[in-house]
Amino acid sequence: MSAEQPKRPALVVRSLGVAYETHHYRETAVEDVSFTVEPGQIVAVVGESGSGKTTVARAAVGLLPSTARVAPGSSIEVDGVEVVGAPEPILRVLRGAVVSFVPQDPRRSLHPLKRIGGQIGEVLLEHRVCPKAEVPARVEALLAKVGIDDPAVRARQYPHEFSGGMLQRVLIAIAIAARPALIVADEPTSALDVTVQQQILRLLEEIIAEDGISVLFITHDLELAAAHADAIVVLNRGQLVEQGTSEHFFRAPRTDYARALLAASPKLSPRPPRPAEAEKARETVLTVEDVRREIKLGGLRAGRAGRVFAAVDGVSFAVGAGSSVALVGESGAGKTTLARLALGLESPTAGRVLFDGADIRRLDKGARRAFRRGTHHVPQNPASSFDPRYSVGQVIAEPLVHAGHERRAVRARVAELLDQVGLPASVMRKGALELSGGQQQRVAIARAISLRPRLVVCDEPTSALDVTVQARIVTLLRDLQAETGVSYLFVSHDLAVVSELADEIVVLRRGKVVEAGTAYDVLSAPREPYTRELIAAVPGREAHAAAREVADSDPVEARD
Repeated sequence: MSAEQPKRPALVVRSLGVAYETHHYRETAVEDVSFTVEPGQIVAVVGESGSGKTTVARAAVGLLPSTARVAPGSSIEVDGVEVVGAPEPILRVLRGAVVSFVPQDPRRSLHPLKRIGGQIGEVLLEHRVCPKAEVPARVEALLAKVGIDDPAVRARQYPHEFSGGMLQRVLIAIAIAARPALIVADEPTSALDVTVQQQILRLLEEIIAEDGISVLFITHDLELAAAHADAIVVLNRGQLVEQGTSEHFFRAPRTDYARALLAASPKLSPRPPRPAEAEKARETVLTVEDVRREIKLGGLRAGRAGRVFAAVDGVSFAVGAGSSVALVGESGAGKTTLARLALGLESPTAGRVLFDGADIRRLDKGARRAFRRGTHHVPQNPASSFDPRYSVGQVIAEPLVHAGHERRAVRARVAELLDQVGLPASVMRKGALELSGGQQQRVAIARAISLRPRLVVCDEPTSALDVTVQARIVTLLRDLQAETGVSYLFVSHDLAVVSELADEIVVLRRGKVVEAGTAYDVLSAPREPYTRELIAAVPGREAHAAAREVADSDPVEARD
């Protein structure tokens, strides 16, 4: 094709319909969806969890599950090649070289027994990107390009040694390795902190500018869509309800549903601090005293010991009864490590973790059982914590059953919890892994609050949720706290959500505390340059303003 000839679209979706069928149910996920992604264009597909975004993404690369049924007349062309009905050998040629896929859950997408460098290298070798001798250097360059420090060491590590955000960056490195015509990115930044979000999306924009690569960007984050997408496709319950330029969507949305999404978008608005007298009177539930957690990188080879890395170094803070403390910072700052220490899933190398004043490492059997019942966890990647054989109802019921609740009471409580987190009772019989990422996160929250614990450790609990469900979950957590006095240790990279939930914030960087104080003080008048950098990196400030203008001028309610 000559330079003067127009390039064909990277992706053309025509009349796409997809339904999921099992022995128990049939559900239409996508119905009559059509849109185009032009060369060098970023098109964002937005909508609530369960609206069909991920189904569209997986259909574009031929990765629909065996339960999916594509409707007659559906067509998906990737760089001129028809994907619907294409045999697997053709799809294998397309994937990686012509179209690459960045999935939502990195822990389920990487081989747990293979080193990170080897998994990136497989793509380079499979698509003959470079000679075998050059693969190690190219792998390290890709890791550095997506913002992973010390790439030579990291390339030799395994997935379990990486944080969720770092694993997401590895998947993006794999996706760009062969420089495809189209990247289908399904929530590629949902696990990343705000500074790395910007870095990754700027990287994709640079690749587009250099090579004309297109991106189909599946996201629930309207701010990121506003800042980086050229066009927006809005889905609601599997149907396309609006599409157009990004500017038009955020300045003049045509449908009530689009306006509701914009109005529900969270904004940076720290909660006013509680009176000092009330805070002093609070009982302390969790105390972290000068904790250090060391991790060995690598192992013994040629008589040399592996390097010791301090994931957490000298961190102290306390969580009072009925209060919320947020741990914020970039990916790899030590947030998840501290969450695991608080739950007793890891032991500190030095320092102490106290629950109700007792060192959790020294609890006897009875006290440890009480500790387990009094603390619960909402993980960053809920699917990895579900038994793949369990239905949604069984996943939520498991803590209640272990606690000895009567069968009828368990079923009633599960139905109540599903309603609280915004899921219909009909999902109770579905397999937990059949749900969308956002729906799985809501199931994890329902399970965590099932026994009304004293402390809930939330590790990125809203990272996979659309804005309307984020608002509902934040409201749910606050209402639950007001009713029961539960405490939260809240790990998040989303400062807008943190501002709506946290009483206090601990800012971490490379395992150390950079700044700590009330949420109001830290977000309104940050003392440290690093904190100011995190706040400045919050995406979509203009979109926030536009959304508020839309909400103020339109009577449509954004929340349920």
